[in-house]
Amino acid sequence: MIAAGHQPNYLPWLGFFDKMRRADLFIIEDNIQFERQGFISRNRIMTTEGVRWLSVPIEHANKPLLIKEAKIANKSAPRWKHKHWATLKHSYCKAPYWNDYSGFFEETYEREWDHLIDLNMHLIDGIMGFLNIDKPLIWGSSLHAEGKKTELLVAQCKQVDADIQLAGVGGKGYINRTLFEKEGIELIFQEFTQPIYPQIMEGFVPNLSVVDYLFCTGGKPW
Repeated sequence: MIAAGHQPNYLPWLGFFDKMRRADLFIIEDNIQFERQGFISRNRIMTTEGVRWLSVPIEHANKPLLIKEAKIANKSAPRWKHKHWATLKHSYCKAPYWNDYSGFFEETYEREWDHLIDLNMHLIDGIMGFLNIDKPLIWGSSLHAEGKKTELLVAQCKQVDADIQLAGVGGKGYINRTLFEKEGIELIFQEFTQPIYPQIMEGFVPNLSVVDYLFCTGGKPW
């Protein structure tokens, strides 16, 4: 069985869902440290003025936060949902598949969200359906696996009885292969090639949020 996992990013890029599609079981890494400048609370889309970040405001805390603890700063930035929806609508309303998916995102930004992870998982679940991905998801916090980086991945594989770990290519720089070998777990790395497709602007910008792919291609197989 192939296990993979990732932090629950905000409007993730297509490679996130490609990794999910290639695994038999996907672990939502909600129990690791939240990084404010990462992709957990923000992502990039294409607009008529070029690439733009959509960032969910997060409450400040006097201590490091786990991803599952991060709260949205609704009081200090009450219009963030309106701005995100308005930007998506202005940017993609003329895209070929806008009408197919816009209702889901409009409904999402009309709802109240307290914790970032609830918003992100609602979006991820919906996009999984649009991309016809049906894989079991497990919360990392539910596994009670201990350790950091490689030790954590190995412990999670053992708890879910996975004999193969699918890691992102970024993991080649820090994953200790020896620890996997000692436990008899095969380590493989994701081989994802960004598909080239017509975007709303001339030229092509890779690695945008998956919403760009959805609105421009209809989520066709890649």
